[in-house]
Amino acid sequence: MAQTAQRRRTAQAERRADVMWEGDLLTGKGTVISVTSGAFGSLPVSWPARTAEPGGLTSPEELLAAAHAACYAMAFSNVLKGRGTPPQRLEVSATVGFHPKVGGGFEVSFSHLTVRGQVQGIDQAGFEQAAREGEQACPISNALRNNVQIDVEANLESA
Repeated sequence: MAQTAQRRRTAQAERRADVMWEGDLLTGKGTVISVTSGAFGSLPVSWPARTAEPGGLTSPEELLAAAHAACYAMAFSNVLKGRGTPPQRLEVSATVGFHPKVGGGFEVSFSHLTVRGQVQGIDQAGFEQAAREGEQACPISNALRNNVQIDVEANLESA
């Protein structure tokens, strides 16, 4: 516990999200009501949005996919710059899997990252290697590692 408190005190940056939930799991509903940055407004969430059609609502898994894709794009662009081949453009998608666990409950079991990029001075093999290094350098990947299967599909496009 002291180690967690120490990490929190020395964090370079902290971000916060506030959620309000009303009702039970299956019939209730919630709203992400605020985030530190104010970058987006309220986001409605519900159990059906997690397990069936979203119907205009979001889910924790969708928010995790957005966070993973954004974090990975940053980490990968930094790896490429470090190799002397900064990207002209990277398009990253993250697909997060949510399903029932064996023995009951639910789990996030994977995050599949797909990246297409335009990068001069690198071939497909080099792009794939850099993509793997970017995944290893991504703080969100590192938070998920050993709990969620992470894989990367990387495709270099002509500039």
